[in-house]
Amino acid sequence: MSAARDAFVAAMRQVAATVTVVTTDGPGGRMGATVSAFTSLSADPPTVLCCLKADSRIAQAVADNGTFTVNVLPEDAVDVARQFAGAFDHETPDRFEGIEITPTEFGPILPRATAFTCTLQRAYRHATHEICIGAVAGISNAGEKPLAYMHGAFHVVRPKQVL
Repeated sequence: MSAARDAFVAAMRQVAATVTVVTTDGPGGRMGATVSAFTSLSADPPTVLCCLKADSRIAQAVADNGTFTVNVLPEDAVDVARQFAGAFDHETPDRFEGIEITPTEFGPILPRATAFTCTLQRAYRHATHEICIGAVAGISNAGEKPLAYMHGAFHVVRPKQVL
């Protein structure tokens, strides 16, 4: 027995997540998309996972390229998050347009993002999504406060003052 979909979606909207953009480049093309499901999987060896909609262009490109980069966006990068979520695709089909990227063989690194460049180790299909497991080949630690998303809105992360 499964929980009701509407109840699940409503509860998940209460879960704060850092805003990440997965990018990739290679024979399958250069692609990027904002994703909400990203986490560390292991420190030994350094491994991450992200979830991509199975029928999306980014999932196909990551599979074809065998590499990806997870960019954790800085807190002032709301427009970048929206651009890679497709908010402007009808006006600007190239989601990288106007953004100064740092190219890598794994996928572009976005400005001031903390980035994890990865080799795709495995991808598992579960229902509507591909769970992509990446071996971390490199890290670019920007040291920025991350942009967060919760309850349909962007947020900034601040430490709570404890007395």
